[in-house]
Formats: sequence, structure tokens, C-alpha cells
Amino acid sequence: MVGDPRTFNPVTATDLYSDIVIGPLFEGLVRINELTALPEPGLAEKWEIASDQKTITFHLRHDVKWADGAPFTAHDVAFTLQVMYDTRVPNSMRSILLIDGKQMGVEAPDDYTLVLHLPRPFAPLMYTIGFPIIPAHILEAPYKAGRFNQTWNIDTPPAQLVGLGAFAMSSYVPAQMSQYVRNPNFWMKDDQGGELPRLHGRAILIVPDQNAGYLKFLSGQVDEYDPRPEEVVDLQSKVDQLKIKLTKIGVDNGEMFFSFNRNPRHYVKNGVTDPKLNWFTDLNFLRAIAHCIDKQGMIQLGFHGMGVPSVGDISPANKVFYDPNLKDYDYDVKEAAQILDGAGYRLKSPDLRVDPKGNRLEFNLMTKSGEPLRDQMCVIFKQDLAKLGIKVNYRPLEFTTMIEKIDNNFDWDCVLIGFTGTIDPNGGANYLRSSGPLHLWNPGQEKPATPWEVEIDQLLEQGAAEMDIKKRVPYYWRIQEIMHDQLPVIQTVRQIRYAAYKNTLKNYQPTPLGLYRSEYVEFK
Repeated sequence: MVGDPRTFNPVTATDLYSDIVIGPLFEGLVRINELTALPEPGLAEKWEIASDQKTITFHLRHDVKWADGAPFTAHDVAFTLQVMYDTRVPNSMRSILLIDGKQMGVEAPDDYTLVLHLPRPFAPLMYTIGFPIIPAHILEAPYKAGRFNQTWNIDTPPAQLVGLGAFAMSSYVPAQMSQYVRNPNFWMKDDQGGELPRLHGRAILIVPDQNAGYLKFLSGQVDEYDPRPEEVVDLQSKVDQLKIKLTKIGVDNGEMFFSFNRNPRHYVKNGVTDPKLNWFTDLNFLRAIAHCIDKQGMIQLGFHGMGVPSVGDISPANKVFYDPNLKDYDYDVKEAAQILDGAGYRLKSPDLRVDPKGNRLEFNLMTKSGEPLRDQMCVIFKQDLAKLGIKVNYRPLEFTTMIEKIDNNFDWDCVLIGFTGTIDPNGGANYLRSSGPLHLWNPGQEKPATPWEVEIDQLLEQGAAEMDIKKRVPYYWRIQEIMHDQLPVIQTVRQIRYAAYKNTLKNYQPTPLGLYRSEYVEFK
């Protein structure tokens, strides 16, 4: 991967690299099967749903131990939920686990039984209940002392990170690697009762420059690799030479988009409103920008043909909830100019356009550094906006610096960023809901800032309350339509993904949702 984690705490983690680094350490009550996309038993070996669908009883596996040998009990799950629901603990799970703004009731009648009492039926629960469970015997004391948010930061010695996952972290060197050893207490066994995972160790290399990461794969220093499109072209001719396999996975389940900052906490100071806030909330401005996204140019130049135009928030890879009826914004710079002209954004000279009050249209653009594909997309975007007389100051930033601007100080104008997709759309509630911490353009709103955000909030609740999956679909189609029309994010391209890995790896089955039965992977 190209960036460092920001924390080792699975509750407070909100960035992809933290999730990747600590993911092997933790487990949840349920797992999602990467082939079927259906929930299946994890630390809960079975569960029962009451006839009113408002009470769910989870029966936990017996004799499961934490990596340090302490027993795993229902108290650990109850404690994890308590922390996630605590408003003093910043995390992205709270908004997903609230039902009509209410917490679930949590009861642990014995060590191996957990009972959840829901305010009402909640269809997405089985796709949200797989969150990483944390050890109460380690973290309850710092939580009660008010130190939880500072616990398990990246300075924590790896030996102090205690989980239930397949691996335990043995070392972490910033900007170099994270290393792991097999967790001898891991609960899962193979069909013959043998120990899992089959690998005795693993490592995740941190290589900020993707070109350097590719060279490491070519030289055999890396066993598996997520190739960029231009690398897929190169690897197709080197499969035999490198003794690798190159497998087509399919259209990316996530999304990559441009988004403009609509946060008044950044643009309104001492009663004075920065004109950028007026542009970034003006639908005419946003529609003009949407018509300047040269998706086919990006697909051919950046993705080497291995991409498809992205039209809505949900990928066509999601066969259940994808809305096929959305019409894309055609790439048409002339139409964009006409929209701007009609809205009072005047062209004073070929390279200078001003708003109705005479302010020059100029903004800053950022994306994650070290990624040539995103860099190329930003350059194409900047060049097309220059044709409209809009000046774009483009500067790629180191990932943690970029996230600090987005999450904490809100000091940004426009960003090209990618989000991973979810199976159930409610998994993106912390991004879609106006109060969500990942509501990128204006996070954590006390009250929805716009009528369309009010409607999305309502649709999320209605969609989650409907237990019939076919009847749930229209709610999420409507959300996709609103996002498409109101343009808080402006879609770009979805990559056609491939996986590259050494042909000595056995049981290696990549899917759009991840590696299937990763515990069974081994070397021949």
C-alpha cells in the first residue's frame, strides 16, 4: 500500500490504510462471504431473529481466546458497542449502528449470549454487525479513564495490540512495512480440524511511490499486487517469465469522484462568506463542472481502456441496488460554458472567468500524492476547466495531510478521492447521512443543510426499515438519483480490476469483495 496508517485503534480508524494494517488482527460476529455476498457465521456461530424482527440473539463460539490467551465473551461485544455509541469517541460506525437516531439495546445474559433489542426492524443489521470487536480486559480501563481516543495509536508497541484475528502484529516501521505472525489462538479450523491460517506469517509493504511498488512485485519481493491499468498491459506479456497469474476481477465496487467543499465552518469567518461557498453550492456551477469531466479521455489515457464511466454512487457490480436508469453528464465544454454564462459567470478574457460579483473563478484541487493515475485525472480536469477560464491550483498531498484537511480543519476546496463500496447501501450511511462523519462535503451537520439532504436522511431510514429486499431497492435508487442531480460528488471512472500474484500461491481466489477464504491461502 502507498500510505501509513493513522491509528491502530479499530474503533477510531476512518482511513483505508489504518483499516488495511489492523484488519488481520480483528474479527466480528459475522463475516460476509466474498463469493455469495451473504452473511455467514464468524465469532457468532448462530443467531435467532424474533418474529417481530426487533430482537436478535447471537450465540457466541465457546473457547475462543484473544491473542494474549484471555477468554472472549459477550462482554467484549457489549463493550465494543458501548464505545462505538459514545459520542466522545470519534468513529464512523455510530451513524451506521443508530436506528432512527436511537441506540440498540444490548444485553449479555451470559458469557456466550448477546441479545440486541432494536427500536424497529432494521434490514441492514447483518451487514453492519461484522465490526471489529475490541478486548474489554485491555481497553475498558483506559476508556473509563477518558483515554480511549489516545489508546492504540501508531506509537503503540505491536505486542500490546490484542485481537481475535488470524494474525498478530509483530512489527511496524513507518513508511516501510507492517509484519505479522500467525495467531496461535485463532478460532477457525479447516475441514479436517487443522490450524488456520495456513500462512505462518505475512507482511504489508508501505511504498509511497506506486512505481517503486510495481518494481518490487516485478523483482519478486511482493507475492500479491493490485496492478494499475498500465501495469496490467505490461504484465500480460510477462506472466510466464515472472511465474505469476493475472486474474480479471471485474468492475470496481467502489467509486472515485471530485467533490467540492460546502462547509460553512471553513468559508464563513466573522460573518463574511468566501465567494467559493456560493459557487460550490450553486447547482449551475456544479452542472457545468460535471460536463467537463472527460471520462472517455481518462479511460483511454489513464486507465488504458480498462475502465467504465461512473454515473452513480453504486457500482454496476452491485447487481441488487445499482440504478441503471441514470443518464450521465455528457462531456461537453461548450454546454458547460453556456450553463456558466446563463448563471452570470462571465468570461472576461479567454483565461479569466468571474462570478456575478466579479470574483475570479479560482480554486485549489488536491488528491493523494504518489498515484500517477489520479494525478493524470487531475491534470486532465485542470486543463478542461482552463478552457472555461477557471483557474485550478492543483497540488497532490501526502495522504495523512489530505485526510487532516478533510476530517479536521476543513481547509480544502476540491478533492479527487476514492471510496470503497459496500454491499448493502446502508453501509455508506456515514457518508450519505447529513450528520455522518464521512459526509465529505459538509460533515457532522446538526441539522441537514439542504432539503435534498433531509430527503436522503429520510430515505436511509425508510430503506433500512423495509425487510423485503425488493421493496428496499426504490429507496436507494432515489438516493442515487438525488446524488446524481444535486452533485455533492461528481463521478469519474470505475476501474476494471485485476489481481496479480505468484503462481506458487494455492487457494488464492480474488473477488470484487476481497480474497475468498483468505485463511486457506498457502504456498505450494
